[in-house]
Amino acid sequence: MSSALTDLFPHPIVQAPMAGGVSVPQLAAAVSEAGGLGFLAAGYKTADGMYQEIKQLRGLTKRPFGVNVFMPQHDGAESGAIEVYAHQLAGEAAWYETELGDPESGRDDGYDAKLAVLLDNPVPVVSFHFGVPSREVFDRLRRAGTVTLVTATTAEEARAVEQAGADAVIAQGVEAGGHQGTHRDLPENDGSGIGLLSLVAQIREAVRIPIVAAGGIMRGGQIAAVLAAGASAAQLGTAFLATPESGANALHKQALTNPLYARTDLTRAFSGRPARALVNRFLREHGPYAPAAYPEIHHLTAPLRKAAAKAGDAQGMALWAGQGHRMARDLSAGRLVEVLAEELDAARTALSAKGGPR
Repeated sequence: MSSALTDLFPHPIVQAPMAGGVSVPQLAAAVSEAGGLGFLAAGYKTADGMYQEIKQLRGLTKRPFGVNVFMPQHDGAESGAIEVYAHQLAGEAAWYETELGDPESGRDDGYDAKLAVLLDNPVPVVSFHFGVPSREVFDRLRRAGTVTLVTATTAEEARAVEQAGADAVIAQGVEAGGHQGTHRDLPENDGSGIGLLSLVAQIREAVRIPIVAAGGIMRGGQIAAVLAAGASAAQLGTAFLATPESGANALHKQALTNPLYARTDLTRAFSGRPARALVNRFLREHGPYAPAAYPEIHHLTAPLRKAAAKAGDAQGMALWAGQGHRMARDLSAGRLVEVLAEELDAARTALSAKGGPR
């Protein structure tokens, strides 16, 4: 397997790109400076907004980093289902004294413009979510000196990633917070996600490219487990969401360990695509009725989520979180990388001792 990816950072720790203002340059820089791989999230930003964040990050660190891009969505949703859901959300709009968003605000997230920026101003790593780019895209990025990754949630998707020419695959288990990076959003597959360790094992037997394991990882011992299962590195999101460098809303950070939010669930309530969040009032009331319509529902609910945050009402926010959220720690991003690396070393030492002569 190629080491082009893992040669870029000394610790096998990748900070997940979390869209919506969480993965800010300060967070990515702190992780990269500490020996992990920091990531910016280009999702929901303009191409220029992404470029400005890259410039800012380059001013904060000389270490390698990555940028994550959302793939365009081609499967159109039924307008009737969106209209019904909008009618259901009318009470939310009245409560927060705001208007619902325009569901027709765009389906490609500025993909072509962002790709042009990343080819003109290459970054060390680019990852893709919600699908697989063409082989031509991978070839162009490789010529620019960029290492590429794509999220996969099944062994079949991982094979498609390898066949298209990506350098590595991100194996995203069902435990992961935020959006599941399925290549096609099929409602009939809701609830059929695969746990991370099983997924890593299945993908390890399906492809030869390196694997980055993602989903519910909060401790160094878990990193040791996914490395033993065949991954080359681990990607952590929720663990870094809680750090002071994260751009997450303070209410979101506090909710991770607040006993009021006892569990997470996969829901379409906020975006129209399955995404794992802390169970709050909005998720309970609207999740069962949300249609499979991404990004239309994301655009529709955006003003509601923004108004809830402004009002200090976490019950109306999208509190993305992985299943390990209660294990979040009050550490700086750099210190968290150091602690995870120490825990990983300790776990490896313990495993070696158990495997030695008795």
